[in-house]
Amino acid sequence: MRTSTPRAWATLGLCTATLPFNAHADFLSDSKATLEARNFYFNRDFKQHDAPQNQATEWAQGFLLKFESGFTDGPVGVGIDAMGQMGLKLDSSPDRHGTGLLPYGASGRAPDSYSELGLTAKARYSQTVLKAGTLQPQLPVAAFNDTRLLPSTYTGELITSKEINGLTLNLGRLEKQNLRDSSSNDGMSYAGVETSHLDLAGGSFALTPNLTTSYYHARMKDIYSQDFVGLVHEQSLADGVSLRSDLRYFATREDGEHRFRSATRVDGGRIDNRFFNGMESLSVGGHRFGVGYQNLSGRGDFAYPGLDPYSVNLVTINVFTKAETDAWQLRYDYNFAAMGVPGLTFMTRYVSGSHIDTAKVSGGTERERDTDFSYVVQSGPLKNVSFRLRNATLRSGSGLTTDINETRLIVGYNLSLW
Repeated sequence: MRTSTPRAWATLGLCTATLPFNAHADFLSDSKATLEARNFYFNRDFKQHDAPQNQATEWAQGFLLKFESGFTDGPVGVGIDAMGQMGLKLDSSPDRHGTGLLPYGASGRAPDSYSELGLTAKARYSQTVLKAGTLQPQLPVAAFNDTRLLPSTYTGELITSKEINGLTLNLGRLEKQNLRDSSSNDGMSYAGVETSHLDLAGGSFALTPNLTTSYYHARMKDIYSQDFVGLVHEQSLADGVSLRSDLRYFATREDGEHRFRSATRVDGGRIDNRFFNGMESLSVGGHRFGVGYQNLSGRGDFAYPGLDPYSVNLVTINVFTKAETDAWQLRYDYNFAAMGVPGLTFMTRYVSGSHIDTAKVSGGTERERDTDFSYVVQSGPLKNVSFRLRNATLRSGSGLTTDINETRLIVGYNLSLW
């Protein structure tokens, strides 16, 4: 079980206990609770003859219960959030483990069930909110992962301020991380090197209704420091036709180089790189056509916390963040609502990476093809039940990556409790 910061939780409990009834009424009237059920089948087939296992195949049922309170009345309002998660094993075995759905020990055997509890204390003054405890930030320098049975989380403190119209500022410290197939809080880490925390600061500003810029700085103590600059622009070209530009640039350097260089990595574990990636997307009716590009130059792999880099080439299997990786992406989406079938969508993409350097390979290549079909039932007794079929293949040159064929089937349902 994981819990929020104990001191923050105890302080909040004392504050709310001494507030008058009308403050508690505001606290409750703005609260909401939701339950998400997610049934997940995952099959990964390793195609290379020397792969350590032939398949990773598991089936599991997950439940995610979220409660978000309102804020008490007064100049400084306080509140609480809670998140309970449970995963149930439906099918797994030691020779097919490692899908990311279920935790497992040295034997490779997954438990019949696992559960987690996350608690967050929060306080609001004007348009500024402080949260302490379990966090799920979705920021360029730190993001949680939600592509398996249960989402990952961090533990720490985060301030979000929207005092100026169009400007959003974030300041925070992340001290622990809980990965998607774990029920324990572990220290922040990168490439197997653990540290005490990651600090972040930055924000985004809407220069115009169609143009938003952003800047963030992050420092994972004794491992790396990082600066990010981003730009998103959306332009209407004609009725039903629009163009979206999403450009991202990172500069990452070592912090506490002696400690990190002890890791076994390309360039002796050194980090000093620049990472540009971006996507141009043209929407025409129900169609969307996208072209993406990235260039990662300098020393070492691109560094980031958790499992999700902020990159347009974060795709189904691969992340394309190894040292020196250049990559192109072609993507196509279609929303069948344009044909009178609301709730049904399709996506396919192809990513090709080259010039990849690792400790064993120079000039390697990787390529991935993904296809998704998803449908949300629009009416009847199964209304709001979602179905998603994902299929992907990953191939590489020079033995850089294990070749993979993968299929996922996810059935989900979201229920608003109040």
